Amino acid sequence: MYKRRLKDYVFLFIKGLCMGSANKVPGVSGGMIAMVTGIYEEFIYSLQKVNRKALRLLWNRRFKSFFNYVNIRFQLAINLGSATAYFTVSLLLDRLIKHHPTQVWSFFFGLILGSIYYISKRVRTWNGKTLGMVALGTAIGLCISFMNPLPPNDGFPFIFLCGVVGVSGMTLPGLSGSFMLILLGNYVLLMVDSVNNLFQVITSTLRCDFSWFSDPNRIHLLQLVTIFATGSIVGMLGFSHILGYLLKRYHDGVTALLIGFITGSLGVAWPWKTPIYKLDESGQPLLDRSGNQILTTFHRFVPSGLEMETVWAGFWVLAGVLLIFLIVHYESKKPIQSP
Repeated sequence: MYKRRLKDYVFLFIKGLCMGSANKVPGVSGGMIAMVTGIYEEFIYSLQKVNRKALRLLWNRRFKSFFNYVNIRFQLAINLGSATAYFTVSLLLDRLIKHHPTQVWSFFFGLILGSIYYISKRVRTWNGKTLGMVALGTAIGLCISFMNPLPPNDGFPFIFLCGVVGVSGMTLPGLSGSFMLILLGNYVLLMVDSVNNLFQVITSTLRCDFSWFSDPNRIHLLQLVTIFATGSIVGMLGFSHILGYLLKRYHDGVTALLIGFITGSLGVAWPWKTPIYKLDESGQPLLDRSGNQILTTFHRFVPSGLEMETVWAGFWVLAGVLLIFLIVHYESKKPIQSP
């Protein structure tokens, strides 16, 4: 475990904030941000430490050894930052995507492009096998990008499954947890309605207003977010154990596959697209239980000319690429900390 100062944990919190914000955006994954900022492998290996040995240390009340073993300070900084993002930065991102979709998608498209270039340097040896893994990951990512969503489903077992699958964006760079939730039909229910309800319940409770306790809809949404969070924890720990094992034994192959996933996610983050919603027989939009239109797919297109919006989109793509290079430059200048 690295000896870190308070400043280092503040930066880890900010990285967690960026991971959580990215994971809220369909097409972008928190795991990709973790890779670019240099904490991905430590993140995976720290989660992998939550195992039988950790439970034995906890059972025997060897709390200091337990905290050191699971790298608790690192995990708290990252996960607290990610959780904070859902109630702060991600709300701003929701508003920006709603009012300036092309510019926001262009920026994240640039982030993904820059990330592909940077992460490709982490493959120690490029050969036929690693190139094949990139091709496989890209094919899988593109297939996922063009799949049609399922209808909404608030059944408890399905919500638990959504938690397991949705957290993939934190552990698998290139597989966007939010987009996976769109495909499962529950993005609005879990990432918008449930999160907003939880925020309102917390603020109401702090004001000593407990009227939400008698509201069946709010109780139902709290049940959903609790089950979703449980599934997310199970999924995060499960994915981390599998990835930790594979990274130690097949580092280049796994990294190449992840590069493919990230490349395939460009199909989701393509800036020029319009949403297509489900319609009834009369051509009117169908609504889910929360009154939101049901997304079926996106119509992607290539801009026909150099209109001002296209020029600005190109600017934001370059801004996203430049930001990745600035992050990489900053990380490369940091002194290596001693364990």
